[in-house]
Amino acid sequence: MNKHHASTGPSDDQQITLRGPAELADALPYVLGFQPTDSIVLVALHGDRGRFGGRLRLGIPRSPREWSPVAQQVAECLIEGSEKRGARPDGIVAFLCQDPADGETGRQVMERLRPLAQRLRTACGALDVPVYEALCISGGRYWSYCCPDVRCCPPDGSPLALQGTSVMAAAAAYAGIQVRGSLRDLEARLKPWTGPRAEEQRQALDRAAATVVPGILTGNAREEVRAQTLRTARRLMKRLAAVAPGTSRSESDATDDGLIRNDEAATVVLGLQDRDTRDRAAEWMEGPEAERALRLWRALSRRCVGPYAEHAAAPLTLAGWVAWSTGDEPSARVALSLALEADPDYLFARLLHQACNEGLDPEALRSCLRGERRARTAAKSLPSATRPTRPRAPRPPATRKPNTRATTRPGTPPAQCRGGAPRRRGQRGSRSGR
Repeated sequence: MNKHHASTGPSDDQQITLRGPAELADALPYVLGFQPTDSIVLVALHGDRGRFGGRLRLGIPRSPREWSPVAQQVAECLIEGSEKRGARPDGIVAFLCQDPADGETGRQVMERLRPLAQRLRTACGALDVPVYEALCISGGRYWSYCCPDVRCCPPDGSPLALQGTSVMAAAAAYAGIQVRGSLRDLEARLKPWTGPRAEEQRQALDRAAATVVPGILTGNAREEVRAQTLRTARRLMKRLAAVAPGTSRSESDATDDGLIRNDEAATVVLGLQDRDTRDRAAEWMEGPEAERALRLWRALSRRCVGPYAEHAAAPLTLAGWVAWSTGDEPSARVALSLALEADPDYLFARLLHQACNEGLDPEALRSCLRGERRARTAAKSLPSATRPTRPRAPRPPATRKPNTRATTRPGTPPAQCRGGAPRRRGQRGSRSGR
């Protein structure tokens, strides 16, 4: 049996030694903060004892033709990210997590994904970082792609440990580390509505677009639209704060959905497509405001239905930012990943996602946003003739009516904070000229 030694823990004083595929498979939800589904997960290992370092999660591409380039990309991202944090990995542990489809067994999933596992091992090896272990987790069982010994890694796989019974679970409970359900559960809180209520919300968005979008694109009316959007958002936050969330996530989300009218949701969703409005909303990031804002951004993400799916990039990014700012990194990564699915070129989401994955401190951005708020407050106290202005030219209207989000440069980070934001080399602009 292959032995794998990986030490991890909430602090340097508390370390857990994991040996073998069983303990690695059991540790994965505690490493990520949720149970991954339909995911490639790479975890960097450092030193002789295999200390856990950076980690990266990406959805498994549906087409096997994408497996080779995706394997190269995730290997490069994890290794380069680890180097930026100060240490190149000495090895990597790879996980492929996917539930069986109807009529499929876990072993069939494992065999179907075997070429992907091999491509990940090859891609990491080409960068001189070996994959010490590659596991497939499916249907409550796990398989090792690296261990040939059927005595410890049988062809039919091995059952996962009962949740909460391992040494890792005990250590995580002692340290206050939470597993926030499955990835599917976390994404469900942010996915758009379907069915009849989605059609009603789409109609409300169509009606609001007729007035909100021209206002954003018109210089004289832009500030009025911004004020109306923020006023509506504050009113909704106050309404949400007055009602305690439910005892479960689904109950809480249903309660929040019932407190927001379709026309109110449409006003804020469309208004957030203006970059300045979104930047102002990003200031609700700490204290009591943060909890209320997070509930609102989640609810609005669910209202971006049908042809307005791309509009979800703004509320999803704000949800990810507030979650990261308040210390919930797993939920932040999920929200930011969905924002990039909605709009891969949404620059604010890309920068936040990269910063969160690289373990940067959100305080730098919080400080920028606090400074923006103070400067704006100070400017209001000045005579109108001496107030500083920051003109921004809007883009021309989009040719497709529902694609209003792409017309107002929404994806760029807050203006005062762009200089310190992390950037990838060779990063190109977005569809809206960012």
